[in-house]
Amino acid sequence: MRYKEEEEDNNKQTTKMGISDAIAKVMCCKPFNEPSSIRVIGCVIGVVGSLLIYGVLQERIMSQPYTDNGKEEFFSYSVFLVLSNRVLGCLMAGLILAATKGNVTPVAGLHRYAVVSLSNVIATTCQYEALKYLSFPVQTLGKCAKMIPVMIWGFLINQKRYGVSDVGIAIAVTAGGTIFGLYGDESTLTSKASKGANVSETSEYGILLMLGYLFFDGFTSTFQDKMFVGYKMETYNQMLWVNFCSAFISVFYLVSDGSFEDAIAFIQRHPMITGDILILSIAAMLGQLCILYTIKEFGALLFATIMTTRQFLSILLSCIVFMHMLSPMQWVGTVLVFGSLYYKSFAKAGSSKKIVDEEKEPLITNSGENSGKA
Repeated sequence: MRYKEEEEDNNKQTTKMGISDAIAKVMCCKPFNEPSSIRVIGCVIGVVGSLLIYGVLQERIMSQPYTDNGKEEFFSYSVFLVLSNRVLGCLMAGLILAATKGNVTPVAGLHRYAVVSLSNVIATTCQYEALKYLSFPVQTLGKCAKMIPVMIWGFLINQKRYGVSDVGIAIAVTAGGTIFGLYGDESTLTSKASKGANVSETSEYGILLMLGYLFFDGFTSTFQDKMFVGYKMETYNQMLWVNFCSAFISVFYLVSDGSFEDAIAFIQRHPMITGDILILSIAAMLGQLCILYTIKEFGALLFATIMTTRQFLSILLSCIVFMHMLSPMQWVGTVLVFGSLYYKSFAKAGSSKKIVDEEKEPLITNSGENSGKA
């Protein structure tokens, strides 16, 4: 009887508890009260949130028209976007180093930073330019194939060997992207900016740009490790000087090409794009900081899983916002790509503790996804 009375008292107390009290009680239990769990949730929100915004604005700026007195005009100055992103990233890295009393002087020779920066600028420009000809889902799936050139460069530069599973995953990703391209129509494969042009020529040029992105992005990722080996360099020191050199290269190109003044004139004609470019750069910078923190604190395994989820959500969001109606077979190709990437992440998660510990070392990759470029 005593136990029954206690049970009834507990039930009465539970009934008296409000919804907010019940939620608070649950949130005080594991795993919600674990500091690491809260930080993981913060990393997921930071990376996914900032790069989703980055992806939407990237497509908005490069593939959607800006209207001036009823006349539509497309923004076509990709290097200007690169410059904006790199300047903000450079300023943020400098502020962090100043606040933490870190080393702001170049640790390695400037030529080392410049080589990585040049490759990075070319890769990012190809990524933006591709959106003039290809839809965002195509571009995103194309970027998922970056593991192939990374493997090739890793073998050529670092003599790195890859297992059968790595090759199989690369083939599956390529197959998924191929299915997506074969079963799509003009509305799901090409950009609105290329509307009215020859679909075949447009697709071929867009694919060439994506191949250029994959080539230089893979080179940047691999060659960066080679260039900076042996240097005891803070993450933000590398971020500062790579971004600085990238900004310098971008300015040099814009001024020598005469497109800097044209980009400013476009902004003056369409003031609305100012906010889009600013938010795009802020999202890219915040994404990069969240990425660096995630890799440093939790390793590359968690980061890879978060990024795979973010890429898939970016495609869904793009389809909703910009009305890309994918066919059933295109969804099959999409699932094949991201299923392969998830398998890769979970397969690594089952590896030895030594591998996990090695991947938790701080690192920075100033190209492709790792820099906050969706």
